[in-house]
Amino acid sequence: MPDPVTAPSAQDAYDTLTRRFARMGHIANALGILGWDKDTMMPPGAADSRAESIATLSVLHHGIMTGPDMADLLAAAEPADTWQAANLREMRRLHAHAMAVPPELVEAASRAASRCEMAWRTARRDSDFASLLPYLGEVLERTREVAHAKAAALGLSPYDALLDQYDPGTRQADIDPVFERLAIELPGLISGALEHQHAHPAPTLPRGPFATTAQAALGQTMMRTVGFDMTRGRLDVSLHPFCGGAEDDVRITTRYEDDDFLNALMGVLHESGHALYEQGLPRAWHSQPVGAARGMSLHESQSLLMEMQVCRSAEFMAWAAPVIAGALGGDAQAPEWSADTLHRQVTRVHPGFIRVDADEVTYPAHILVRYEMETALINGRMALRDLPAAFNERIHALLGLRVPEDRLGCLQDIHWPSGSWGYFPTYTLGAMIAAQLREAAQKAHPGLMDDIARGDFSTLLSWLRTHVHHRASSASMRDIVRDATGAPPGPEAYLRHLRHRYCGE
Repeated sequence: MPDPVTAPSAQDAYDTLTRRFARMGHIANALGILGWDKDTMMPPGAADSRAESIATLSVLHHGIMTGPDMADLLAAAEPADTWQAANLREMRRLHAHAMAVPPELVEAASRAASRCEMAWRTARRDSDFASLLPYLGEVLERTREVAHAKAAALGLSPYDALLDQYDPGTRQADIDPVFERLAIELPGLISGALEHQHAHPAPTLPRGPFATTAQAALGQTMMRTVGFDMTRGRLDVSLHPFCGGAEDDVRITTRYEDDDFLNALMGVLHESGHALYEQGLPRAWHSQPVGAARGMSLHESQSLLMEMQVCRSAEFMAWAAPVIAGALGGDAQAPEWSADTLHRQVTRVHPGFIRVDADEVTYPAHILVRYEMETALINGRMALRDLPAAFNERIHALLGLRVPEDRLGCLQDIHWPSGSWGYFPTYTLGAMIAAQLREAAQKAHPGLMDDIARGDFSTLLSWLRTHVHHRASSASMRDIVRDATGAPPGPEAYLRHLRHRYCGE
């Protein structure tokens, strides 16, 4: 008779799980580098081959996660401490998501997104939504299938199932009241900010051209200043700024214009906030679920805290202005290179078409539009062919702008072509958390902004390391924010910040 199969001990089961999740983490690292290369350096002729490579690795990752004994291991494992308990909780959450989707759908969704991303590059350049429609239609169909499969398995609505992938535990029921309040507050905030701004003449800015090499060198100087470890990351160029890469290889990108250095610089500082979070995650838990960042709302809070809350402040510009002038060959004593001029420019309110270039006051309007569009598309309340007209109508209603072409409208973002449905609300949730965290950090360290005025980010970074970065996914986003600030996430600090900075209240 064959020997009976012995069930693994609780510790053996946990150890086996950590090895398997480490293997999946290594695959995710490879996917991160392949994705970065695809968006920065890959020649267009490699698109089909790259799509196959990414799809294959995605299937391998999914296959490990959904292995035949994974459920038994997850049931048998018992944690030895609180971090192991959190790790096991995250393992079970990720397994539940993965088991909800059959591998053939994972592969189909990955291929559809890769093809659509490449088609989007041409469609965006040519402002040709019709050419993207079949590719985006396939992505939407696969996304709906994933959403419904996960909704059935997890007991959620289809949109909540997608949102849970990016911000675990956050639901439409959490978002809708906040966004409804913003929709009410925004018109008054925008008009108040514009009225306050009209009392001051528009700043006279430095005139280009500004060499890309000089802008890139300036960006790297600022990355080092805020605390980015250049031995574990790099700066490159892409059509859409992003932060990606792998563990201990965090790669950020920006895009340059020879007549405007501030957009690229603020893009670098924004993505550096993301990168600092990734570089600050606990290395002892690399490649384990508990060692990952705690969702995209908290991730976006780190980029928006760095860019909007801190690096667009008068204190930061007091230090940065002469550094910027020196790097770009300007006269630090000239009015157009002054701290006041640059600060007024980076805090100038100007309703515009492009989300990534939007100011703090009008930015939430861009997110409200995208949130309305994607929830309607996922829930089947709107046909994809009607997206451009609906998008343009809502931009006009919220910002008073007439979108002249789809390149400046629904084609501007990579999120939907890449399959990232449910991501957009995390930007504004992140902006609210950023304001809340900055208030708490400043309360704990009253001299914080004096440090920033000297180009010293060490106090801020240390506070973030302790209260956000080092906690990784050991607790929920709400608990991390509550522990750091004394209150759950909410819009109050964000609205106070906007009124103070832009309306003079």
